[in-house]
Amino acid sequence: MDNPQLLDNHGRELTYLRLAVTDRCNLRCTYCMPAEGIKYMPERELLSWEEMFRLTRILHEMGIKKVRITGGEPFVRNGLLDFLTNLAGLKDLEICLTTNGVFIGEYIEALKKLGIRHINLSLDSLDRDRFHQITRRDDFAKVYANLLRLIDAGFQVKINAVVMQGKNEDDILALTEFAREHPVSVRFIEEMPFNGSGLVEEKLFWNHARILERIRSQFPDLKARPFLFGETANTYDIPGFKGNVGIIAAFTRTFCGSCNRIRLTAKGQVKTCLYDDGVFDMKPYLRSEVSDEEVKAQFLTLFKSRPLDGFEAENKRKGVITESMTTIGG
Repeated sequence: MDNPQLLDNHGRELTYLRLAVTDRCNLRCTYCMPAEGIKYMPERELLSWEEMFRLTRILHEMGIKKVRITGGEPFVRNGLLDFLTNLAGLKDLEICLTTNGVFIGEYIEALKKLGIRHINLSLDSLDRDRFHQITRRDDFAKVYANLLRLIDAGFQVKINAVVMQGKNEDDILALTEFAREHPVSVRFIEEMPFNGSGLVEEKLFWNHARILERIRSQFPDLKARPFLFGETANTYDIPGFKGNVGIIAAFTRTFCGSCNRIRLTAKGQVKTCLYDDGVFDMKPYLRSEVSDEEVKAQFLTLFKSRPLDGFEAENKRKGVITESMTTIGG
């Protein structure tokens, strides 16, 4: 088999892999998992670094142009830097990282040497107490210092902030204001039902429309940017700002029509949509000594029956959403 281009059954070209390298995290964010954490998978039950590299290489041959390394928190798994070094050897592959920012400081120079420039940093509040309440950890000073270091080092930084009623509404304007003097992209995200509790909110208070209304109340001159295929955020420029802001309708799911993503969890589950419960277990398949050609054929088959959007995917689940975001990779 040659290198077929990955297309889904709706004609959408797949060019973006979100690869979770661990389900472990050092924080306990309220929207992601319970205070006591979750039952983590033993490392032997996760994909090995070699298996993840093989899958990334195969998908790159099929047209994947961008890979985002997620978790959990990627930096808690030993061997990450060696893995990133191997990925950097794949020609014309853009490598991005999503992190909570606690541990990244010691890796900044190494990431620069590898040519990795795109960092998404999860930061739901600029207030230390609110940060502590949301993450259940007192690590704000480390995260904020590392954020400033990344900006100063020339990284293209996106700040991801989940907006939650009664917890961090005040940070909508505070984080927007942060983009005035810093060349960052602030992304406000609707809260999703992946908190490990099995409880799903039927109606979301802080939806994308209300978040935009709050921003516009203080910054009425914000101007919408064009929405490009494959993007999840509606983005806006504000006159005089070095950075920009955006809103991701992750619960409302307004962007599904241009989804170009493949998701692969740390234990090897292929997800054709964030809201499905996994469509194929890649780990035992790889360990049955299949060829690269067979893996490519399997991916092609999986995406021939992809849901049109997140609502269809959720309706096809075997039960209600009970998993934690840290097991999915976002």
